[in-house]
This record gives sequence, C-alpha cells and structure tokens, in this order.
Amino acid sequence: MTFHPKSDFLSVMIERGFLADCTDYQALDEQVKKGGAVGYIGYDATAKSLHVGHLMNIMLLRWFQKTGNRPITLMGGGTTKVGDPSFRSDERPLLGPDQIQANIDGMQRVFAQYLDYGDNGAMMLNNAQWLDHLNYLDFLRDIGRHFSVNRMLAFESVKSRLDREQSLSFLEFNYMILQAYDFMELNRRHGCVVQMGGSDQWGNIVNGVDLTRRVLDHEVYGLTTPLLTTSDGRKMGKSQGGAVWLNADMLSPYEFWQWWRNTTDADTGKFLKIFTELPIDECDRLGALSGADINHAKIVLANEVTALLHGKDAAKAAEATAREVFERGGQGQDLPTLELSADEIGDGISIVQVITRSGLAKSGKDAKRLIAEGGARLDDAPLSDAGMMLDADALSVPIKLSAGKKRHALIKLV
Repeated sequence: MTFHPKSDFLSVMIERGFLADCTDYQALDEQVKKGGAVGYIGYDATAKSLHVGHLMNIMLLRWFQKTGNRPITLMGGGTTKVGDPSFRSDERPLLGPDQIQANIDGMQRVFAQYLDYGDNGAMMLNNAQWLDHLNYLDFLRDIGRHFSVNRMLAFESVKSRLDREQSLSFLEFNYMILQAYDFMELNRRHGCVVQMGGSDQWGNIVNGVDLTRRVLDHEVYGLTTPLLTTSDGRKMGKSQGGAVWLNADMLSPYEFWQWWRNTTDADTGKFLKIFTELPIDECDRLGALSGADINHAKIVLANEVTALLHGKDAAKAAEATAREVFERGGQGQDLPTLELSADEIGDGISIVQVITRSGLAKSGKDAKRLIAEGGARLDDAPLSDAGMMLDADALSVPIKLSAGKKRHALIKLV
C-alpha cells in the first residue's frame, strides 16, 4: 500500500463523496491531520462474505490508513448474537457460535486485500473479547444508567420500526447499548477516537460518543458515509442473482468484474471516485465521457476495483474473457460454469433445468419466461424451445448459455 501521510483525510472524504455527517468536523480534522489517529468500523458476522454494499466503508478504512492513521476492523462476534435492528422490518435470525466464527473467518479474507495489518498497522479485533464476559447486573448499573429510553425511542432506526407497528424485541433494543460500549472499550484499550459507518448507524454512533464522554471523560467523534444507491434507485450491492459477494468462492472474479462493467453511465464517475484510487481529475474526465466512449470508463472502473480485491492478474483475465465473449462471440475461460455428470444428464436434461441451475434464472418459471421473451441464447443462437432436452452428445463440448446480452454461463460435461 502506498501511504500519503501529507494528504488530508477529511478533504479526501469530501472530494471523493464519502462524507455524510460528522459529530465535530473541526475537532476530528485536527486529530487526523496529526497522523496516528485510531478509528474503527464494526462488521457483524451475518454471512460468510462481505458484499459490495460494504465496499464503500472498506475503502474509507483504506483511505484512513493511507493518510497516516490506524484503522480497526471490529468483528462482531458478540453483537452478532443480538442482531442490529437498524432500519430492518424484522428480527435477524439468531446464529450459533460455530456459524458466527465460520462467518468471521470468511469475512476476514477480504480485509487483508485492502489494509496493511503489519506491525503498528491496522488491527483486527473481535468484540466477543469483552462482550461475552459481561456481568449483566454490573453492566446495567455502570452502563445502562447512562441511556435514556425516551431518546433511544426517538432514533429514526427504532422509530420507523415502531411506527409500522412491527415488533422490536428487547434483545434487539439492547444492540445500540452494546455498540456504544464497543466504542468506549476501543477508546479505553486502544485510544480509538472515531467510529465510522453508514448513515443508518448515526444513532448508534452518537450513543457511543456520548457514553465515552460520560464514563471516561474522553472526547471522541463519529463520522458517517451516505447510503449509496444506484442512479435507478436500487440499493448498492444487489443484482438479479442477489448480493454481489466479495469472496471469490461465492462470486468469481469474472462475475465481479462484469458487475462493475455493467454500471450505468450516470453512476460511472461517482463509482470511480468512491471505489478506485484514481486521481479525482481522471475520475471526472472518465465520468464525463459519453456515447460509446463511456464503455472505456466502465472497463477502467471494473479493472481498478477488481484489481484491488482480487489482484491485477484476475482483473486482466476478466477483461480478456469479456472481450472473448462479447467482442468475438467466443466462450472465454472464466465464465460461471455449471458442470454436469453423465448420471445427472441420463437420457437427457431439460434446457429449463440447465438455465435455472446455471444461475441465469431463479426458477423454472423464470427460465421459461426468459425463453418465451426471446432473451435466451444457446451458443449465441436464439433459443425458442422451452421443451429442448440436452443429452451427453450435445454436451461433448462446452456450450454457452446467455440471458440477455450481459449474463452468460458455460455448461460442461464432466
């Protein structure tokens, strides 16, 4: 990682579009300009991989370190047992210790791609270290007394749930107290002065700032990023197939690259500023391209983002595969692949089942609709017969299935 200690962290945040709110901009600015400030973002272990929706805040931590400060990635081994109710309509499923640890193990792989965890570098911590052993009565007496239920009910994340008359369990209601306690413990143990997160975490972050001041009499700060949506209003990180995962075993580097390549024209400049480290002037230049030229900017975006996560070789391979598939009509080598055995095929397997199993459709009904509407292609030829059967002879060489112009999969006999 190339460090830029002379860069101004908060100025970088503003010009690249990262900053939504800050509890005390001027005081925090003075802290981070000195260098060596400690800040954190927490991640609950609700899945085995982080997804693109987390990537903005991962880049925030990366810039925090690149400008001479020390980031903490706090894994929610303790808070995951409770579940964050912020802006959710229902309670999260409760996970057991083994599943939580497996999820943490999967999530940790991503952070090492973006942060330097060497000596005096970034820290990877787990809040189970202090939350798992709290004495409930002591916690209520020493910490709980600092929280006003009236104020907690007024936070938008809680109020919106209650206004819809949706149940909020006492377990979930405790989450914001535990998150505040995390901030205080990190300040006590590691001198952490700023908690960062998405704007949906504003209430939880402010609680942590207040608790740390009340109990330790230390000045700490909160900073949030805007909730990012695409230009058509969709939540960042979602695709037709679900979440855009960051772990390669859950989403291939090619599929990850292709997701960024399919960015809308209107989002390209914004995403270049947030998800790459290209100079601002270059992001503006690329984002201002129009017509066919904007496709070049999207390829740059896809290459830069994929190289940060999966490495430069993976980005180059993904671009080469895309050119093979889209420009030359070939099959490429890194497409999502469905491998079928002779036993699975038997006397024949329906094209509808193959489309569904390849991930190009969510169900047999969707696959049939795709065919009926002319969106399915077999080796670039229109596919119109939903009753088609494929046998082992038909799969003696790999075939390419396509759903529209941008989604493809290889089908192989093994």
